[in-house]
Amino acid sequence: MARVKKGMNAHKRHKKVLKQAKGFYGRRKNTFRAANPAVMRSLRSAYVGRKNKKREYRRLWIARINAAARANGISYSKFMDGLKKSGIEINRKMLSEMAIYDAAGFAQLCETAKKAN
Repeated sequence: MARVKKGMNAHKRHKKVLKQAKGFYGRRKNTFRAANPAVMRSLRSAYVGRKNKKREYRRLWIARINAAARANGISYSKFMDGLKKSGIEINRKMLSEMAIYDAAGFAQLCETAKKAN
């Protein structure tokens, strides 16, 4: 039986890693031995970053809603509780957009939340 050598497969694997290392500094961009751990780390960081992005956006939306709600004389927690009690289901992203672009509509929601509390 013929001997199987890894030349072709190793070359493919190395090319794949070096393609992902494009834009890295120093030997990390053109030497497999230096590029491989850097690429693995960057893929791991990218995976974690996608999770963190969701957290960061939620924090931003809550901060915007809180600021707009306080400008209308109600705290964030009471505002959200009032919306829930009055049966209004709008997600935080849309509430923050309303706070920025539709101040009158957001003020009406604040009044509704105040009455529900």
